[in-house]
Amino acid sequence: MKEIVIKAKLRDKLGKEHAKKLRRQGIIPAVVYGAETPPLSLEVEAKSFLALLRSGLGENVIITLNIDDQKNGDKKVLIRELQRDPVWGNILHVDFQQISLSKKLTIKVPIHLVGIPIGVQQDGGILQHVLRELEVECLPTDIPEKIEVDVANLKIGDSIHVGDVKLEKGQMLSDPQGSIVSVVHPTVFKEPEVAPAAAVEEPEVITEKKEAAEKEEAEKGKEAKGEKKEEPAKGAKEEKSAEAKSPGKEEKKREGK
Repeated sequence: MKEIVIKAKLRDKLGKEHAKKLRRQGIIPAVVYGAETPPLSLEVEAKSFLALLRSGLGENVIITLNIDDQKNGDKKVLIRELQRDPVWGNILHVDFQQISLSKKLTIKVPIHLVGIPIGVQQDGGILQHVLRELEVECLPTDIPEKIEVDVANLKIGDSIHVGDVKLEKGQMLSDPQGSIVSVVHPTVFKEPEVAPAAAVEEPEVITEKKEAAEKEEAEKGKEAKGEKKEEPAKGAKEEKSAEAKSPGKEEKKREGK
């Protein structure tokens, strides 16, 4: 395991506003804690720390914090947590854990797959990568940068479990039955069968019924009006007959005279 040296300073002021001011100056606020020492608030140069992250050594590299303070001196640490801006991804804060090179610790190591499975190349299978890291207990100097898993000989239906991985140093703590990677049959999507469209019945036209009803009402109205007209016609006939009769009486009266 490689060791990296990073310079750090004690942070004399705390608070969000001071932390924002430091970030604008290219400095990352940090803290280092350990089982035997109280936490220390530090300032770390952003440029050197970002160079470490981009080096490809990973977050499990042992770091020597060179603190410009005679009382605290140098400290061996590991990166335990990185706080990033949720929008831009910039590092806002770093948590370091002080370690002893003679004491074992528990750490998660990333898995790196090697090769292309036969089942993928020849049979069109699909590689499923289930576990991305394994939990290991070892001395700080024995921490592997990554755990390589060879998948070149995997056929469709084959898989590699945690128990199949052997460590050169340290002890595996992850569940031995856990599946790391497997090759499965490709998923075939069938297009759903489209049922023949059912015959669409024409909806009953309400307007036709409405027109028929209106027509029927109109006819009834005409009949009703016709009956009313006949009644006055009969009365007129009676009046005419009465008038016809009245002149005869007058003539008889004249004759009598």
